[in-house]
Amino acid sequence: TDGELEAELRRANLVFSRPPSIAGEAARVLAANGIVAWFQGRSEYGPRALGHRSLLAHPGDPDTTARMNDVKGREQFRPIAPMVLLSRAGDIFEGVLPSPYMLFVHRVRDAWKDRIPAVVHVDGTARVQTVDPSTEPLVAEMLTEFERRTGLPVVVNTSLNTAGRPMVDTPREAMELFGSAPVDLLAIGPYAVHRSQAFGR
Repeated sequence: TDGELEAELRRANLVFSRPPSIAGEAARVLAANGIVAWFQGRSEYGPRALGHRSLLAHPGDPDTTARMNDVKGREQFRPIAPMVLLSRAGDIFEGVLPSPYMLFVHRVRDAWKDRIPAVVHVDGTARVQTVDPSTEPLVAEMLTEFERRTGLPVVVNTSLNTAGRPMVDTPREAMELFGSAPVDLLAIGPYAVHRSQAFGR
């Protein structure tokens, strides 16, 4: 619950705020090329992070791949993947849609390859997750706000963990990752923890 999350943040003695919209705050940080640790709702498990336990970043910066792999402490050849609004997916990617579980590879349309270089593999493809507002309204709100700010309906999405560690599950694990990795914002429930402010008390 929100109350449990707030109690954990206070126990950790972190400076945090409750912005009017955590999705909008995350989009603002992403648009400024920050990295966001996104911890929302119930746990998820399986082969992909799908918007409950994710590391998010700007797809338009070619250096994003290297930065994300540095955060996760993994090899630089490892690719990162896009999440995209379902309504916009067909404009950007060729292939079977919807693709809500990030299990299929899609060819990136030529007009978009230079706009979202961080998620385009060397063969011109991307492993896409489509986001439907009816099932993931908060993620869809974040993507919509990011598009409003940048013109890009796509955000980099990879699992919320670092090398040798399992996917973050609990609030405490989320805060441990935030404290040890170069992440700019922890978006945990409705609360925002900014690195520039978090360790001030």
